Amino acid sequence: MIIEIDGYFNQAILTGRKCSKQHLKQMYLQTKELTLDTRNLPTIFCEFHKFEQVPYSKDIKVDYVIDTDRIYSPSYI
Repeated sequence: MIIEIDGYFNQAILTGRKCSKQHLKQMYLQTKELTLDTRNLPTIFCEFHKFEQVPYSKDIKVDYVIDTDRIYSPSYI
């Protein structure tokens, strides 16, 4: 599974085990509680949920995008 974290200060691409949108939301909320600075969110998410961060590229097609207020599946045309 590939997810993009689209934050105010940075964007990150993470890979890890496949899960439902609801489970991803739970994982995000858990990580958000542990994070004091949103710039560290991708690193903490990876450590806590066994994901890996890969170099960011806008050309990578992701399964989900985690925005500051929602999680959604992007549409690719």
